[in-house]
Amino acid sequence: VQLVESGGGLVQPGGSLRLSCAASGFTFSSYVMRWYRQAPGKGRELVAAIISAGGSTNYADFVKGRFTISRDNVKNTVYLQMNSLKPEDTAVYYCNAHSTWLPDYWGQGTQVTVSS
Repeated sequence: VQLVESGGGLVQPGGSLRLSCAASGFTFSSYVMRWYRQAPGKGRELVAAIISAGGSTNYADFVKGRFTISRDNVKNTVYLQMNSLKPEDTAVYYCNAHSTWLPDYWGQGTQVTVSS
């Protein structure tokens, strides 16, 4: 099983980034996919989630209207489009695959730094 995030980097405030998470080794389409983040000195927090069929999404209040989660069940990939980035969005972003009946899977994380 692998979840491999990519797309992180350094961006100025107000800028955009698109994170990708490529999944392999499990039935991707059966899992709820989530993005979490963890800033230095803070706990890991849920950013966004998308159900297996891709029709329903949920967002943390602090990213609503700025971030969009999507998935491609053919490419086994989940995305996080991040717009209007703020310095407080600086964190390591993690991809998570969640099932009610099976263990969760985690990626290794990708660093997002928002700074001028």
